[in-house]
Amino acid sequence: MANLLAIAKRTRAWACYDCGKCSATCPITRAGGAYSPRRQVLATNLGSLDGLLDSSNLSACLTCMMCDLRCPAGVNYTELVLRLRELSFREGVEPECPHGGVLQSMMRIMAAGKTKQDRLAWLTGDLKTSKKEGEVFYWTGCTMFFDALFPELGVNTLEGTRAAVRLLNRLGVTPVVSPEERCCGHDLLWNGDKENFERLAKHNVKLVADSGAETLVVSCAECLRTWKLDYEPYFKGKPPKIVHLTEYLAEHLGELKFKHQDEQTLTYQDPCRLGRHLGIYEAPRKVMAALPDATLVEMPRSGKRAVCCAGGTWSNCDRFAKHIQVERLLEARATGAEALVTACPKCQVHFRCAMKDPNLKDKIEIPLRDLATVVLDALAE
Repeated sequence: MANLLAIAKRTRAWACYDCGKCSATCPITRAGGAYSPRRQVLATNLGSLDGLLDSSNLSACLTCMMCDLRCPAGVNYTELVLRLRELSFREGVEPECPHGGVLQSMMRIMAAGKTKQDRLAWLTGDLKTSKKEGEVFYWTGCTMFFDALFPELGVNTLEGTRAAVRLLNRLGVTPVVSPEERCCGHDLLWNGDKENFERLAKHNVKLVADSGAETLVVSCAECLRTWKLDYEPYFKGKPPKIVHLTEYLAEHLGELKFKHQDEQTLTYQDPCRLGRHLGIYEAPRKVMAALPDATLVEMPRSGKRAVCCAGGTWSNCDRFAKHIQVERLLEARATGAEALVTACPKCQVHFRCAMKDPNLKDKIEIPLRDLATVVLDALAE
């Protein structure tokens, strides 16, 4: 009970008005799921573990932060879920992870640090990178693993990773791309495994510090959130400037020359971690607005109101998540856009998975593009 009281105090769960706005806003609840953020808050305040740490219930939350923005009492529900998952993990209750938990197992192998990785096999001869030292460190994330794990989905998140390096090269930057990089640990943290997350955090922070990089550029929204917020306790000395690729591009648009292309209409998916978690909405749009022949058509629910891809943290994959993905793809199609542009590789994975449904494919299928590839294609030779 003492743990729950501390969590309630830390997250302001004690201030809950019992108004139900969190549940009314929750995408999972609205999709028809039995999950209710309001019930989780009330159970925490009652101080009883009975049913509170049920793995299927805790895993249902998308941690999309939609409810946090609506709560009139300032309850930090997303952090509440994080702390409850940590408590649940310590109590020996692990989430029922999709894909057999292979992704979580892969992360723990990297945390142990006893396995050699071939992390640079994706680099092609035209990409200029440094392995150890440089002013800019490019954080690749786990895209090379996503492409290997989901071939049946036609996933090609590495296309965006290569495009990011090519864009940095066009800006005169030879980024550090380290063979010693490991998973940032985002998903382990949000599944309650803080011990292995800390191992990854300490390794990665030292790796970037030893490179001498003054700027860390990240393409994955979840990696960015991890570096900017969750790694903060592990920095020794001054941390590097940590930016999303779109922020870096927005700062250097004057150094890029674009060519005229056929006109294209695009719509944009705001990743939860990039948007509601970090407040980064303008940089991707500024970059897209700089493309001479591209028109951005916003979905009705965009910016702070954007609906997530329903798959963050690799802890939730059920019919309710699928319902959210299908609705979002229908919304994207309704804009008349020729492509749905993302700024996070995980959004691509989850939307491509939804589009593989043979019964829905014709209704929801839309070309998916990584924003880095869209910008790269628009550059003048």
